[in-house]
Amino acid sequence: MSNIKKAFENKKAFIGFLTAGDPSLEKTKEYILEMERAGADVIEIGIPFSDPIAEGPVIQAANVRALKAGCTLPKIFDMVEEVRKETQVPLVFLTYANPVFHYGYDAFCKKCQEVGVDGFIIPDIPYEERGELEGFAKKYDLDFITLIAPTSKNRIAALAKNTSGYIYLVFSMGVTGMRDQLKTDISEIVQEIRKYTDTPIAVGFGIHTREQVKEYQKEADGVIVGSAIVRLIEEHKDKAKDVIYEYVNGLCVDK
Repeated sequence: MSNIKKAFENKKAFIGFLTAGDPSLEKTKEYILEMERAGADVIEIGIPFSDPIAEGPVIQAANVRALKAGCTLPKIFDMVEEVRKETQVPLVFLTYANPVFHYGYDAFCKKCQEVGVDGFIIPDIPYEERGELEGFAKKYDLDFITLIAPTSKNRIAALAKNTSGYIYLVFSMGVTGMRDQLKTDISEIVQEIRKYTDTPIAVGFGIHTREQVKEYQKEADGVIVGSAIVRLIEEHKDKAKDVIYEYVNGLCVDK
């Protein structure tokens, strides 16, 4: 069983997201450790990219800040290596096809294994094209996490095959960002996914309140919160440690 899947054993998992290098890689390391201390079970690390098509304005702006600050993939690998000296919390990269392609599929996956990354999400690689990278993920024991959206109902059987780590259920149409009203029928789509796999299902895109976390954890195996954490970092910059702890700890209702 992968390190990621273990995070879902006998509990509902809380997954927090932040963008690497915003405001600095030193602070990214600090905030990862603080999220774990606050109760996060898995932490997604966004690799900054110039065209993050799945992201809303909050995370897009964080990508721009990180890139302007000189954040690069090799530096992120170094930061993760430092994080691994202090924690074994599951770490997941959220990136896009271009940085991985240019680094090299085999080299990227090998380096992930070496520094202690447990898996990755690549929103702009369609299911039909993930085969060329999937073999390298398996070679290095990495979870290549599948995204399923509300528009995927007719493709769930195919998408759910060979899933690992967790399924990222994108249950709100559009890009990432905080939403007060989330209208997708979570129960229906979760039940459909469970017909084809026992891989844990984590719900993301839009969640930012304790009430939303409690509601969606009733159906899914975990929740993902990203934009709200990134917004706190935008507001407090290198002094966000305490507010991140208070916010994440307040959302970890299954602790």
